Amino acid sequence: MTNLSLDLFNAYFAARQNKRNTYNQLKFEYSFESNLLALNDEIINRKYKPLPEMAFIVNKPVKREIFAADFRDRVVHHLLFGYLNPIMEKYFINDCYSCRKGKGTAYGINRVNSFIRACSMNYKKDCFILKLDIQGYFMSINRTILFELINQILIKDKAKNTIFPFDEQLVNYLLKVIIFNDPAKNCRIKGNRVSWKDLPKTKSLFYASDDCGLPIGNLTSQMFGNIYMTIFDNFIKRNLGVRYYGRYVDDFVIVHPDKEYLKSLIPQLSNFLFSTLQLNLHPKKIYLQHYTKGVIFLGAVIKPYRIYVANRTKGNFYTAIEKQNSIVKERKPTKEEQVEFISSINSYLGIMKHYKTYKLRKKMINKNLSAWWWNYIYPVEYKKIVLKRREKR
Repeated sequence: MTNLSLDLFNAYFAARQNKRNTYNQLKFEYSFESNLLALNDEIINRKYKPLPEMAFIVNKPVKREIFAADFRDRVVHHLLFGYLNPIMEKYFINDCYSCRKGKGTAYGINRVNSFIRACSMNYKKDCFILKLDIQGYFMSINRTILFELINQILIKDKAKNTIFPFDEQLVNYLLKVIIFNDPAKNCRIKGNRVSWKDLPKTKSLFYASDDCGLPIGNLTSQMFGNIYMTIFDNFIKRNLGVRYYGRYVDDFVIVHPDKEYLKSLIPQLSNFLFSTLQLNLHPKKIYLQHYTKGVIFLGAVIKPYRIYVANRTKGNFYTAIEKQNSIVKERKPTKEEQVEFISSINSYLGIMKHYKTYKLRKKMINKNLSAWWWNYIYPVEYKKIVLKRREKR
């Protein structure tokens, strides 16, 4: 068995970890060994082509377009992620929070809170918060620039006498296939096209410029999103010498004691983004305030001495519960729907458990969750819910 075969098996087990009992996963698993060997042959012979993806709209936490890859292609995404991400991690700044082990939203929120405390000398001096957003980020990523950036990092890393634990030509091939694949040209629509009616064109792959756009929903897109902004992170930290800076995907915060300095940064950042990465700052999402006004970042409201859960997060949590309740009013949910229910509720509990929200979490679950669900689940300190094990009679 070749190294690729072993790597594909590991990628398969990683891909199925959060996709158990879905139709695509079960279909692949039925003959997973032969499917993986066939995939191995396709990659070695350079005949691998991604299958059509499923396109649909989600409305929470905000309305966005999602492209879901076939499980077979998710295995390849995990394969490439496993090869590249350990290398790319060395070039990410500490305060890049998205899709990184040990980071995430809670880490990002606490870091920005610590920036404010440090910059204001524990709330004794003035400091200001600049929060910016990139317009239509994933749909604006230039694939050619992305591909070149990744290769530059690999060349730089190899110059340090790094021995890559993979076939470089094979990885380069997979990069080209995945980056330059345009799922919008060959996809299946889930639901009705009317769902796209109120979605801005800047947030849809169907309206992306030529050679631009990555599908939201793929593991590789999350990694590519971090890589694409690495050059911008380094510009801020090294060229501009900004100390208090953090970014989660396309949402970033800078804290500084001088308000005028922060104002002067906006055109500099805008020019750099456009000239280097062909990106634009969102003109309607420029926030510059004194720290006492607080800042909403990653679903939390950060204020002096306290951090709240944002009202939108609470509202979305309530909506998620109501959605699950509407299912059990009509019928018993399928196993797939039960797994989706657990995943949905726990995602909100996972965010809220990091803050003083025990009473809120308990109230939301006890007061709003349908009585039917209590036959099948129980809460664990209201930090998560789990399905009860039901013995077969």
